[in-house]
Amino acid sequence: MLRISKMTDYAIMVMVELHASRGEVLNAHALAERSRLELPTVSKVLKLLVKMNLVDSYRGTNGGYCLERKAQDISVAEIIAAIEGPIAMTECSVEEGLCAQEAICSLRGNWQRISVAVARAMEGVSLAEMAQPVKPGTGPLHITTLNA
Repeated sequence: MLRISKMTDYAIMVMVELHASRGEVLNAHALAERSRLELPTVSKVLKLLVKMNLVDSYRGTNGGYCLERKAQDISVAEIIAAIEGPIAMTECSVEEGLCAQEAICSLRGNWQRISVAVARAMEGVSLAEMAQPVKPGTGPLHITTLNA
């Protein structure tokens, strides 16, 4: 199963809260309360998001965080990359020399194609879109469970 990490999920939650604040500067404590996440987790996420220029930070008594750009200009792919690194299905999709099978494996090119397709799909979804709730069964992808 392909999944993003909990930390990446939390980063998206924090980014949605920053978007919902409509430009208001929020400190880590306020973001932790609004997102119902632990303060150390929110602080760690914010540090990574600031480092990747997705969030601006302000010091001082009225300091805190806000989105660096408009939510419609920030893709889900950027948030994922800020927390997890480049989007890739396999290690060899990103960098040569990470797999012992590389010299005898002919799949690398195909994994790279798939990784590019997944990254493009995530680049096509903005933070603003993620902030909009989708009713079950009405989204572009409706997942059904097959019972055997």
